[in-house]
Amino acid sequence: MEIRRTRYDHPDAVKLNDQVQLEYVVRYGDGDLTEMDAAHFDPPLGLYLLVYDVDGTPVASGGWRAQDASPEGFADGDAEVKRMFVVPEARGRGLARRLLAELEATAAAAGRSRMVLETGTKQPEAIALYQSSGYLPVAKFGYYRDHELSVCMGKPLG
Repeated sequence: MEIRRTRYDHPDAVKLNDQVQLEYVVRYGDGDLTEMDAAHFDPPLGLYLLVYDVDGTPVASGGWRAQDASPEGFADGDAEVKRMFVVPEARGRGLARRLLAELEATAAAAGRSRMVLETGTKQPEAIALYQSSGYLPVAKFGYYRDHELSVCMGKPLG
């Protein structure tokens, strides 16, 4: 396994993003409608990572983007996790946990003070990963802050 820094609009990232969007449709009936732009993940205010298997196949993705106090519910110093995804055939190998740890480390190194994320009640595997990684419920934020299926979690960095 190799973790590579890339852009959110890299062809492999787009491929995995398309796959996660299809999974959202199956679970929720629609894709994630949160506004996203490749520039959101450009250092130093963000980072996007892809995980490649030994044969060079992209198998996981995730990124963070800087957020500060806003009407959407973010606080100064937040780093928002986005597009955490592991392809079904690579699940159960600890890739998401390793990817999340790298995202946390890089966000902390960039001066962010808290990692936050939004997931949904129909993603119990994701919720379990985040809980076991030290994430706790926080006030809802972002595009889905008023949706009943939304779960927002956070963890201090540093």
